[in-house]
Amino acid sequence: MILVTGATGNIGRALLGELHEAGAAPVRGLTRDAGRASFAGRIEAVEGFEAVEGFEAVEGDLARADSLKAALEGARSLFLLSGWGAEAEVLAAARQAGVEHVVLVSSITVHTHPHLPAAGENLAVERLLQDSGMAWTILRPTQFASNTLWWARSIRDEGVVRAPYADVGLPTIHPADIAAVARAALTEPGHQGQTYALTGPERITVRQQVAAIAAASGREVACIEISREEAHRQMASFMDDETADAVLDLMGGDVNEELLKVRDTVPRVTGAAARPFRQWASEHGAAFRWATSVAERTIT
Repeated sequence: MILVTGATGNIGRALLGELHEAGAAPVRGLTRDAGRASFAGRIEAVEGFEAVEGFEAVEGDLARADSLKAALEGARSLFLLSGWGAEAEVLAAARQAGVEHVVLVSSITVHTHPHLPAAGENLAVERLLQDSGMAWTILRPTQFASNTLWWARSIRDEGVVRAPYADVGLPTIHPADIAAVARAALTEPGHQGQTYALTGPERITVRQQVAAIAAASGREVACIEISREEAHRQMASFMDDETADAVLDLMGGDVNEELLKVRDTVPRVTGAAARPFRQWASEHGAAFRWATSVAERTIT
């Protein structure tokens, strides 16, 4: 049994699809609301994603390890997302339940920006896993292509993206490529004890991302570069100052060669080329199209 946490998230949905294509069974998907995600043993589409058949949806919360007992029962492999705050308890529960191998999603910042608080937290989780007595594989992805969904509202409402560091290119990764590497680690030999840094196939700037989204959504979108200070003020509405500073450093304020480096890990592990940002944009163009009503603009 493979337990996939974050089953309705960007990586989890894609991983369920990967496991289905690979014929892996049985597979269980963890969600905080199984009633919303499941019907007759299927993980259903949410927020515009296609349904993935053949999986059991189970309810649990990674922030509460005591809620995972049913989900972990019979599981021998676990796909785990870092950053929920209860990883020590989750890993202890997994080991007690008989899990043998954990594939952990950490962050490339553990290597590129170890001084950042979030990087230190991810490194601590990596060490917990390595000391757990279970086999492990650690994935360290760079910036997700799906992070550009932050721009969806301003694109829909105004046809504008306002962002700092508009001409800094980063090797953004498609979440489906993280899922593809996770599927290989969960189902194929040779990946236990490995740490994989994951990137997309090329560097791409904010300005180039905006152009790709414009092409995919069929509308004009302007890219307006703003200062770090203005970007920080915008972020203050939904994150604290320390987190905002860290995000801005990673967007272009404190880049280094290791963060900028394009890596061949995805094709080396999966045997398939890494997906470029334009592919992600073409798959999600609808998220950036015109809001059709005042009600839609209000709730999105």
